[in-house]
Amino acid sequence: MTSRNGRQTEKEVYQYDAPWPVYAMDWSKATTEKEGYRLALGSFMEEHTNKLQVVTRGDLAALDEMERTRRDYYDPAKYEQDFVPLAEVDSYYPITKILWEPRKNARDSDILVSSSDYLRVWELSDSPSRHDNSISSRRSYNEPLRQTLVKRSELVNVKQSDFCAPLTSFDWNEVDPSLIVTASIDTTCTVWNVETGQAKTQLIAHDRDVYDVAFMHGTADIFASVGADGSVRLFDLRSLEHSTILYEAPPASTSPSATSNFASVISDGSQPLLRLQFNRINHDLLATFRMDSDTVQILDIRYPSAPVAELTRSHRSNVNCFSWSPTHPGHICTGGDDSQVLVWDISNKSQAPGNDTTYNGSTRHGRQPHQRDRQQQQTNHGPILRYVADSEINSLSWSQSLPRWIAVGFGRTVQALRV
Repeated sequence: MTSRNGRQTEKEVYQYDAPWPVYAMDWSKATTEKEGYRLALGSFMEEHTNKLQVVTRGDLAALDEMERTRRDYYDPAKYEQDFVPLAEVDSYYPITKILWEPRKNARDSDILVSSSDYLRVWELSDSPSRHDNSISSRRSYNEPLRQTLVKRSELVNVKQSDFCAPLTSFDWNEVDPSLIVTASIDTTCTVWNVETGQAKTQLIAHDRDVYDVAFMHGTADIFASVGADGSVRLFDLRSLEHSTILYEAPPASTSPSATSNFASVISDGSQPLLRLQFNRINHDLLATFRMDSDTVQILDIRYPSAPVAELTRSHRSNVNCFSWSPTHPGHICTGGDDSQVLVWDISNKSQAPGNDTTYNGSTRHGRQPHQRDRQQQQTNHGPILRYVADSEINSLSWSQSLPRWIAVGFGRTVQALRV
């Protein structure tokens, strides 16, 4: 369906089927619609060459081509694909995380950072032929690599050996975009100056592997980390000789199941904590979850030791990912092995039964989800929005610049859901 000006009306779901399993994912931070609908995607293949790719909505790509070539019409065939690739580059190791720069720079290019064996800085820029308007140089938008990803630097901190421990995650400071903090399986966190490519400081953050790290929003100095030892630890760059343990997961189960035994072995008896993210608006709140758990813990740094809320009894299998809303202090989205994407409102503690909105249905090949319907709520902290995908949810990204959209990744499929 198109509007009178040739623009497609927005759909509820846009879908991209990648040629490889998708794991890392992030929306562009650009504020314009044309640039804001870009997604950076990273593959996760253990035995093959991995990929870093940037895609954008197909209808916006078609309009961009119309403007670039100064034509007064558009090609309806450009609307056949919800997303089209803009650029792609090889990465030997699986990509554990991707982030666009917090603020768009003044140049015509964008900066992205990816983590795997090293931290790599990429520049997304126009291909040389992009600004050439001669008839012979015009290219169809269906042709790949309209833009290029150029590696600008590798951030490596190897002092005593050639071994570099893999990076499990990182975070980019939005108050001071020169700062990036990384987490590694060697128990350390490293703070980098991304502009100079130099490590500012490295500290032993946990007793075992560090799985995730995040800056507290609104500050350039405070960050937290989680890891295999089952703790959430808070650090201040102004006083690194001290740290605060905000939360410790209870001991791992002694049941003979394979998953519980694995968790016990890697954590020395604690339940490992896998992910961490600070609330974007209420800076005192952060979310985390344990390995092999269907529950998300909400912590308040002012009241350590115990969660102030738990999101439970709605996921029917392990939680894998979450993402806080960029505009609402109480909204958080979670995804898990049960193929569910749930949006919760943690500020609505007295939610009455029957107020849960359900959002189900297959969306393969552009089909729209079923109508939203009502479902009896079993807990006070039940989700306010529910979406069911075709397989396990591996990644989530709630767009900061276009907060109506949440990107979800499962298998080789990426879907942008309008909320």
